[in-house]
Amino acid sequence: MKYQTITLEIADDLAVLTLNRPEVMNALNTQMRAEIDHAVRRAEAEARALVITGAGRAFCSGQDLGDGANPAAIDLERVLRDEYEPMLRRIYDCAIPTVAAVNGAAAGAGANLALACDVVIATERAVFLQAFTRIGLIPDAGGTYWLPRQVGFARAMGAALFAEPVSATQAAEWGMIWEAVADDAFDAHWRARAAHLAQGPSVAYGLVKQALRASFDNSLEDQLSLEARLQGAAGNTRDFQEGVVAFLDKRKARFEGR
Repeated sequence: MKYQTITLEIADDLAVLTLNRPEVMNALNTQMRAEIDHAVRRAEAEARALVITGAGRAFCSGQDLGDGANPAAIDLERVLRDEYEPMLRRIYDCAIPTVAAVNGAAAGAGANLALACDVVIATERAVFLQAFTRIGLIPDAGGTYWLPRQVGFARAMGAALFAEPVSATQAAEWGMIWEAVADDAFDAHWRARAAHLAQGPSVAYGLVKQALRASFDNSLEDQLSLEARLQGAAGNTRDFQEGVVAFLDKRKARFEGR
């Protein structure tokens, strides 16, 4: 696929997917959703970590309300089911670590696109906005799933009802995102974080994702059993062998992702 609304760069086992419609603050249209889905599949096959970021002054302003002749006539249920759900599941289920490098405003579905990633790193000038009730809608694109799990019920409800911007610093304090970084250090910081993941124990990272996500539905007994099974799988990797040898040799491990 030749991308027109995004760019994808893959080097040194790291894939960087950039939302590239800066003239509309990287608003999501049908074509962009399809291209993101395709690019994530490519990244999963060709890299060991994936970053999603935005071009220009925004990360993503959400649904492109100009994507069609009459915004009020959009079949929202169909669009969410047929376009958003596959894209979001592709990101959430991605076998490699995913990082949202939020370079500016993340609003509506754009905020929830970021929250679908494993780790969110934001510049301090970024804001997160569940803007849906401003136009008479409810949070979608996974917002009603991720927000309560990340910030708790009360804060999720307030963010949804009042539709007020949450600063990156506040989002980090709430646990909505991993960290907020000074603007002048942001680019170098997320690249270093992503490079660390791209050179890490890839199989273990995938198992970490599986274990943590299962914990919300498991009993303690079930979770302990799952940990034992997944740890057994991790212990059979070449990366575990390398990690042990490197620890004993007092050197940095050189993981292969196998």
